[in-house]
Amino acid sequence: MWIADKYIDYVKEQTQEKPGETWDKMLLGFKANKLRMKLLPKKGLAKGYQKLEAMMMSFVADSLGRPDSYVWGNIFSPCEIMHSIGLSTLSIECLSCYFSGYHLEDYFIDYAQNTGIAPTLCSYHKTFVGAIDSGAVPVPEYAVTTSLSCDGNLNTFRYLEKKKGVPFTFLDVPYGDDEASVDYLAAQLRSFAEELAGRFGKTFREEELREVLRIENETREELLKFLRLQSERYYPGEMISHLYMMMGTHLLMGTKEFLELVRFMNEDIKTYPKLEGKKIFWVHLLPFYQETLQKYLNCNPDYQIIASDIIIDSMEKLDPEHPFHALAKKIIRNLYNGSYSHKADMVANLADMLKPGAVIQFCHWGCKQSSGGSLLLKERMQEMGIPMLILDGDGIDRRNSHDGQIKTRLEAFLEMLDSDQSVRKIS
Repeated sequence: MWIADKYIDYVKEQTQEKPGETWDKMLLGFKANKLRMKLLPKKGLAKGYQKLEAMMMSFVADSLGRPDSYVWGNIFSPCEIMHSIGLSTLSIECLSCYFSGYHLEDYFIDYAQNTGIAPTLCSYHKTFVGAIDSGAVPVPEYAVTTSLSCDGNLNTFRYLEKKKGVPFTFLDVPYGDDEASVDYLAAQLRSFAEELAGRFGKTFREEELREVLRIENETREELLKFLRLQSERYYPGEMISHLYMMMGTHLLMGTKEFLELVRFMNEDIKTYPKLEGKKIFWVHLLPFYQETLQKYLNCNPDYQIIASDIIIDSMEKLDPEHPFHALAKKIIRNLYNGSYSHKADMVANLADMLKPGAVIQFCHWGCKQSSGGSLLLKERMQEMGIPMLILDGDGIDRRNSHDGQIKTRLEAFLEMLDSDQSVRKIS
């Protein structure tokens, strides 16, 4: 591992000195990590999570190595349409996480703010803007974003279009779940598919999209089976494992390889022991780097994250015969669209299905909707008799997450859960 650490330090130093000349070095690191994940998977991780990590490293490394094979998007962009014409989607939020693997997020964030980007903008977006503005990352041919769920999406993509000439499509997602709203978004999705195919010199075939949706329906059924099993069995994973799963359900949904992986995980988890520890349902973003959270939640049979709302933010069964309307309904009915009471209802439904012993919501700095609605969700969980902890921090910028505060609050919460279980056993 010391070789990898040395290379990370080298790339970070070179990028800070000559940001426009280090992309090949960064890409080489991604490709090397891809091979390392396949040949030397992390010890202690369940086999399914080992395969998932290798898959996501390969997906990003392979896509970045072929600039004509992908478009930028936000995490809620309709990857199904890209899959149907043979393209990949690389979300700017996920790419920011990969850049943080070189510990470059602080440099890119500061670079963006020094060029006039507001400090209050989401740090995922600032990391990406700084990476592009500094010249460290090349730009693709095209991009797409939705108004769901971050109000910074449109401004970020407009900025990238103005500064770097990256054309993009903006999908305006209505709050209302009615026929007119579905028709409105479905028409945008159809126009986007035609525009995308034209720009990349490809032919869009609706039957290809229908097949993607059929695979997606099958994958979602398998995923729900897995999550139910994960609430029953100890399946060793890390914070970052759930981040990779979130990437899979948003960037690889509808692909055969992701379907086969989830099927494998369903069989593999059956070989693991019964879960005796606390079952935790995670809400919102996953600060995968945070030391205390890693200590208590990485491969720990006492406290296991059984699911995250952002992994299953949509449980909509899609109608392949009407693909654009099906995708429109999926996006509109997403857990992160509309009022926070809609999200609270959906989280409550998921909690009722998975029976967690506790809920933890991470309020990402700069994300207004997560902070503003957290108390509403806590009230809903109290009605269901489920303890909930609200943690404040930053999903990517380590400087905005204070380990001492998180440690104090998390340990007190876990102690309360342990004491509550002891009381129940005695009574």
